Amino acid sequence: MTKHLMLCLLLMMMLAGCSSQKKSAETPDAHKYLVVYYSQTGATQAVAHELARQLEADTLCITLEQPYDGSFAETIQRCQQEMADHTLPVLCPLTLNPADYEVIFLGYPIWFGTYASPIVSLLKAVDFSGCHIVPFCTFGSGGLESSVRDLKAALPNTRIDEGYGIRNARIEKAPGEVTQFLRKHHFLEGDIEELPAFSEQQPLSEADSAIFQAACGDYPMPLGTPISVGRRSIPAGTEYAFAVSSQQSNGETSQTVIYVTAADAADAKPEFTRVVR
Repeated sequence: MTKHLMLCLLLMMMLAGCSSQKKSAETPDAHKYLVVYYSQTGATQAVAHELARQLEADTLCITLEQPYDGSFAETIQRCQQEMADHTLPVLCPLTLNPADYEVIFLGYPIWFGTYASPIVSLLKAVDFSGCHIVPFCTFGSGGLESSVRDLKAALPNTRIDEGYGIRNARIEKAPGEVTQFLRKHHFLEGDIEELPAFSEQQPLSEADSAIFQAACGDYPMPLGTPISVGRRSIPAGTEYAFAVSSQQSNGETSQTVIYVTAADAADAKPEFTRVVR
């Protein structure tokens, strides 16, 4: 083989290697984000679709062989019976393997203070060891914090991040809140709203009590009695953290924190955003 031919072959090999490296660098990771969710009423699905849109993520909807398709009361009755019988709903076959993805956004409604029972079935069906999960949920009053605690207890070998939650009554606010959540946790680039810490809890004024009543007075179940409040400024308004005392069915007293936002606009109704138990 002549020296000229050897040089030509070497040059071709170098060019081929550069082309392969360039293709690898420009090819997106098709398995970076997966949004997995169970939704009964459509609220969790709305948040799931918003997450998937902003992240350009794949989605996996959890479905059941026997759906919870009855009324609210019928769903509660069925869940109570399943808990008494120590049974779980059976999932339809999954079309994607969550463990194949770098980050899994796991969504669910809050039932009985934690993630809905179809998620219990999912946790038993899939090995999430070594995975990275970001929870999100929808709820009537609250349950994000308790459900994240339960996820961590159920999946001790899984990284579970701080989650996002929103009341069903505020679902139209999800797009903007999801953007801020993803930016805060560095899944998206962009500015975030840096908020100050809440003030120390202080005795309620008449104005504070009126704000609590305006935000929470029409909630269909008892939330308790506010006993003190902390405040902080937020864009275009104020956020309140009410310490609330309530009596449990066994007669014991418990304390929760109920968050309310009040816009500066005079005609804006204060919003009950969540309760932390």
